Amino acid sequence: MKTIHYTLHREDDDFVAQCLDYDVSSFGSTEQKALANLKEAVELYLEDSDEPTPKISQVSSGELSIA
Repeated sequence: MKTIHYTLHREDDDFVAQCLDYDVSSFGSTEQKALANLKEAVELYLEDSDEPTPKISQVSSGELSIA
């Protein structure tokens, strides 16, 4: 069993789940659906990939101002 790291945020009427370990994201109308869709998307991605699982050592969150 693999463990993945993700972020989850609301975007308009949907929730967006972004995997931090792989370049995979998904969405759903609820948090649970977004996470279930992300799990399925990552599983499909890993079926077709020989990419090793990266080790996440530090995660930060914050905000940036743009002009």
